Amino acid sequence: MQRRIATGLSLMLEDEYREAVQPLFDAGEVDVLEWSFDMAWGRMIPAWSERWLVEFSAEGRLLGHGVSFSAFSGRWSERQAAWLLRLQQDLQRTPMRHLSEHFGFMEAGDFHQSAPLPVPRTKETLAVGRDRLCRLAETSQLPVGLENLAFAFSLDDVRQQGEFLDELLEPVDGFLVLDLHNIYCQSCNFGVSGEELIASYPLNRVRELHVSGGSWSDVTVGDQARTLRRDTHDGPVPDEIFPLIEFTLPRCPNLESVIVEHLGTALGSVDEAARLRSDFEQVRQTVSRHTVPA
Repeated sequence: MQRRIATGLSLMLEDEYREAVQPLFDAGEVDVLEWSFDMAWGRMIPAWSERWLVEFSAEGRLLGHGVSFSAFSGRWSERQAAWLLRLQQDLQRTPMRHLSEHFGFMEAGDFHQSAPLPVPRTKETLAVGRDRLCRLAETSQLPVGLENLAFAFSLDDVRQQGEFLDELLEPVDGFLVLDLHNIYCQSCNFGVSGEELIASYPLNRVRELHVSGGSWSDVTVGDQARTLRRDTHDGPVPDEIFPLIEFTLPRCPNLESVIVEHLGTALGSVDEAARLRSDFEQVRQTVSRHTVPA
């Protein structure tokens, strides 16, 4: 017996996003919806997005994806305890199928203004990460997972991230959200094959794939100028990602869904909206050629 893999979107709250993706919802092509619930805390949720949240939640097609829990902060904080309490309240209102967070930490203030920062692979960070995942699983009573990170401090960090994630997830039998654009960033920035990096991850734990675009940044380190690939979610899906999708799908026997991510604030033109729909359609067609064991 085989089952199909779902294709979905990460929900944004901007009207430009709604206008861009509404045709995909109208056509019934969005199988699942991913919701970064904590990014909406303190914001007004538009009525149209509330309707989608309620609908997908009631049908068991809403996936939770936290951003700001900061699972690897060294000291447990009142902010994190409050975060878990707010999560419980959200789950009572809109139940979710599972819950994931990011590998890394975000509680060092706003100096970085970017994605979570990575942590070294040590017995101390392993203990911290396992503790936080246990708290997340106990609070949510859901399957919990972690997403791989695009940013890394060294090639060793890049090569070890898959094994580290496997060790972190083992006590809660957690799942992996494998972000292929994050893999692409590391491949570009560290000169490693994307396929080689993907193969270094515990692919049996992959329950969800992320696909997105990003941007390039020019940086100078000492006398050296170079260009870095960044996971900014504000551009089209690079052509190089689609072969990585084809490579990954048959290697993930427990995969359930593939999510296309794009910031709602980066859809200011008709062409950008059309490209997002085109990227989604191409991802959906690619995914439709594969099934996994039921």
